[in-house]
Amino acid sequence: MAFAAAILIVLVVGDFASTFFYHVPQHLWFTLHLRTHHDRKRSYWDHAVLSTNFEVLLDGFLGAVPYLVVAGLTWHLSWEGSLLGLVLGQLHVWWRHTTELGWKTPQWVRAVARPLQIVLPEDHDGHHRNPDIEFGDIFRFYDAPARALLAKLAPTSRRTRNAAARRAKQRVPAQA
Repeated sequence: MAFAAAILIVLVVGDFASTFFYHVPQHLWFTLHLRTHHDRKRSYWDHAVLSTNFEVLLDGFLGAVPYLVVAGLTWHLSWEGSLLGLVLGQLHVWWRHTTELGWKTPQWVRAVARPLQIVLPEDHDGHHRNPDIEFGDIFRFYDAPARALLAKLAPTSRRTRNAAARRAKQRVPAQA
């Protein structure tokens, strides 16, 4: 029982922490994640699996830190479950980036994953195409709260500040 609990806690709580303490803040106020994970010039399979670029690896590591912290906290429950939770999380990272390789989720996998709210590769592909949707690394049930938080904090975002600066710059008449 402790084994299964540790796995579930690492995956569910780790995904919550990664989504709300790393992913959402990156989309609001920072640029590392957007530059590396949402760079349309390069393959996102490369970003998630093959890259040795320091910034890409740093983004991946920072996104994994919440899972590592949760695994450390569940270690006393079951170190085996904590480790397996981390392994399953990493396998999911690789799997959710396979659409670029032509992967299509089989119907039976979709039938099992949908009720469990597991992010499918096609869902994550939607996030790559539109960074404002499909939040949650492993679980889709974090998407709606993440989007609500993004909307609430939008006035503080880098995007809003940059747009305001551009508007202010356009209003200032050019000096001769």
